[in-house]
Amino acid sequence: MEYTQLGRTGLKVSRIVLGTMNFGPQTEETDSHSIMDAALDAGINFFDTANVYGWGENKGRTEEIIGSWFAKGGGRREKTVLATKVYGNMAAEGEPWPNSDKLSAVNIRRAVDASLKRLGTDYIDLYQFHHVDRSTPWDEIWQAIDVLVQQGKIVYAGSSNHAGWHIAQANEAAARRGSYGLVSEQCLYNLAERRAEMEVIPAAQGYGVGIIPWSPLHGGLLGGALRKEREGGGARSTSGRSADALKNATVRDQIQRYEDLLAKHGIEPGEAALAWLLTRPGVTGPIVGPRTAEQLASAVRASELKLGEEVLAELDEIFPGPGPSPEAFAW
Repeated sequence: MEYTQLGRTGLKVSRIVLGTMNFGPQTEETDSHSIMDAALDAGINFFDTANVYGWGENKGRTEEIIGSWFAKGGGRREKTVLATKVYGNMAAEGEPWPNSDKLSAVNIRRAVDASLKRLGTDYIDLYQFHHVDRSTPWDEIWQAIDVLVQQGKIVYAGSSNHAGWHIAQANEAAARRGSYGLVSEQCLYNLAERRAEMEVIPAAQGYGVGIIPWSPLHGGLLGGALRKEREGGGARSTSGRSADALKNATVRDQIQRYEDLLAKHGIEPGEAALAWLLTRPGVTGPIVGPRTAEQLASAVRASELKLGEEVLAELDEIFPGPGPSPEAFAW
C-alpha cells in the first residue's frame, strides 16, 4: 500500500480510504469487523464514517460498529486514522428538535461528544463538515473547532460537498483567526462525473486541501454495469444517482466503449476507475465502501494498478473532463 500526506498536513494516510457506510445497513457487525481487519492487513489505515451512518432509526450504528472493533484492542485504534462527519440531523425519527443538526457551535459540541462515545475513543483524527451550513458563519464554526482541538477531541477539520468558493471562504476565515482551517474535502468525483475539476479541485490545491473522492464507481456505473447486466447481476450494478443512467442511450454507449477498452487490456472496470483517480492531481485517495471481503481485495488491487498512457488517453476521450474554470465556460 502506498501512503501520502493528507493535504498540507504531515499526516500519512493510505491511498485507498475505507468507507464504512455499508456497515450496519448492508453488512453485519461480524463481517464489518472482518473487513476492517483485512483493510489493516492490506495497509489501509484511513477509515471514513459519519454520525448519521446507519440511517433512519439506526443513525449512529456504523460508528458503534467501529467502536466495538476498536474495543478488541490489538492496536486497532492506534493504527487507524479515523475520520467522521457532523451535519446530519441526529434527532430521533419522527421527533424533530432544534439544534440537532448542521454546524452551530452547540450542535458541533454535542455531536462530537456523541460520536466519541459511539466510537469508543477519546479523539477523532479528522472531523468533517458533511455539508455546507449556509446559516452559520465560519467564525462560529472555527471557534467551536478550535475549542475541540484544544480539548484534544479532534486533530484536523475537513469538509465534504463544498464548492470551491466555500473552501476559499472557510480557509480565509480560519487564517484571520489563526486557525489551521480545512485540510481535506470529500467530493463527488469519478470518470463519469468530473465537474470537480472546474473549481473544487483547483481551490483545494491552492489551499493545501487533500481531495477524497466519494462514489468513485458512480453508483456502480463504472464497475462493469453492462457486463453484470448481461450476466444477470444487474440488480447491484447501479444504485442511487446512477440507477437510471443506462436508460440513456448516450450514456449506455459511453459505458460500452469504456468496458470494451478495458476488456481489450484485460483490466477490471472497477479497478480501472479507482486507479484513474489515483493519477489525478490533488487526490489523496478515493473512498471505497466494500460490502464483502472480495470487494475490498479488488480495491487493494486497484491501488497497485498502473494505467498506461494509452489507456489514460482513451479514458479521457470516452469521459472528457470540463477543464478548469473559467476556460470551461468562457473564452
